[in-house]
Amino acid sequence: MKTKSETKGGAIVKDPNKQSGSSPTLDLVFENHFSLFLIRSVSPAGKSWLDENVGDSETLTFGGAVVCEPRYVEAIFLGAQSDGLVVAS
Repeated sequence: MKTKSETKGGAIVKDPNKQSGSSPTLDLVFENHFSLFLIRSVSPAGKSWLDENVGDSETLTFGGAVVCEPRYVEAIFLGAQSDGLVVAS
């Protein structure tokens, strides 16, 4: 017998963290490494936004993330949020 937490509208929910369906999908993750930040896109929208709004062909990347000086992070973070992206630090 299924408990109430295991079903939703008669369908079995495999992942209890996805029951509400209202959790936003992350687009960008900002990783603080003290002397620098790594800005990692984790969605197609995040990658597109970074490509269009941050850096150019000379931008340093590391492991697929954009390397950023701390002095620029706030403006990038707020710009991404204002354009509707979901960001996390």
